[in-house]
Amino acid sequence: MSLERRRIGLSALLLSSAVGVAAAADGEWQEAEAPAPPALRTSELIHIEVPRSELRFGVQPDSVSIGADDVVRYTVVATSRSGAVNAMYEGIRCVSGEVKVYARHIDGTWAPTKEHDWQSLHGNAAHRHSLAVARQGACVGRGANRPARQILRDLAAPVDERFVRELR
Repeated sequence: MSLERRRIGLSALLLSSAVGVAAAADGEWQEAEAPAPPALRTSELIHIEVPRSELRFGVQPDSVSIGADDVVRYTVVATSRSGAVNAMYEGIRCVSGEVKVYARHIDGTWAPTKEHDWQSLHGNAAHRHSLAVARQGACVGRGANRPARQILRDLAAPVDERFVRELR
């Protein structure tokens, strides 16, 4: 990667970090109502690399959105070696490094979860896949990677082509 591309990527990272910190500084953040998850589709998933996991994870492209509350919402699908599929509709708050599960796909339908608290992305084995989504495309620094189509591009891109301004 050229030095100029690295400078541009670092500038974008610093700018989004400043925006995220400013948004959190007002102390008045209010979570918007999460839209309903789209119908589950397991074809055309964007693969997410989750180290040390026996499951294969992917994000459903048409599920990725950024709410007015700056929460990145998406459907993640986990597939076991035997072919068992588990899907969750989640949200990530990049500014605070937290994740929330809104619904799980059970018996062919979405079921709201009973968990209503935001949980840390860090040091949380149950949400290693969520941390991978955040690091691989959903967040840039402490801010949401905008627009949603850029999240999709960065999730699908090779590591050295993520978060590069020229691709935006």
